[in-house]
Amino acid sequence: MFSNKIKVFLLISICLIFFLITSFDVKSNKAQVVDGDTIHLDGQKIRFSGIDTPEINQVCNKNDEVIKCGILAKELLISMIGNNKVKCVNEGVDRYKRILAECFVNNQSLSKFLVREGFAFAYRKYSTKFIEDEDYAKKNKKGMWSMTFEYPWDYRRKN
Repeated sequence: MFSNKIKVFLLISICLIFFLITSFDVKSNKAQVVDGDTIHLDGQKIRFSGIDTPEINQVCNKNDEVIKCGILAKELLISMIGNNKVKCVNEGVDRYKRILAECFVNNQSLSKFLVREGFAFAYRKYSTKFIEDEDYAKKNKKGMWSMTFEYPWDYRRKN
């Protein structure tokens, strides 16, 4: 009986330690936006998990006009963050050793905002979290859904 209690206690302790190590919060007023889905926060490179935005040099077309959609995604993120505190919830590390996280301003998910505005895509290869938001943007022709574009993952593969 006593042995089982020790085993349960050890199991709970290990789970708690693992949770504390993998799910820390990063908070800062000094977020530096790299592109639409990457920020630097307190010296840490954070890649938004579950979404993909156009690359900085990526362009789209609307009514025969070239639109710098990669720059627009970055500018939209900058305007959403403004002077607000950014809070990120760590969800792991990617193969490039960037922290994967969902980040929030005033309790609003930056990823969800970018996807619903049509300047980010649900990165279905890695997550199903933002599919409904992408469907909303597509249905309402928001952002890139009102343009001719190439998905960011296809653009990267070609360039």
